[in-house]
Amino acid sequence: MSTSKPVSVRTDRPGWFKSTYSKDATSCVEVRFAEDLVLVRDSKYTGPADKQPIVSLSAAQWPVVLDLALSGKSGTVDTITVTVLADDGATIAGTDATLTYNADEWDAFVKGVADGQFDRRA
Repeated sequence: MSTSKPVSVRTDRPGWFKSTYSKDATSCVEVRFAEDLVLVRDSKYTGPADKQPIVSLSAAQWPVVLDLALSGKSGTVDTITVTVLADDGATIAGTDATLTYNADEWDAFVKGVADGQFDRRA
């Protein structure tokens, strides 16, 4: 029996990945680790790549955001707000963007968080 965790699914642009629970879905929470930052975007976006809304947060804020996702509760860490919606979707809001996810997208992300797929490795 293997004890290894599933490997997250890579998206079309280098460095971006999503939960394996998103499978072939084209709408999901996408994450990219970039030095001391964590970038989050919504794969549903269809406009120009240079205009895509991205929430940028510090590596220090990321574990708190993951804990909020697992808790199923809304909360704020510094400039980042996670709001769980009545329909079980959620928003992640930063200084420059607000991303809205439906219940299926958020559920796939939370399951990936629970599996450790979004843990930032040193």
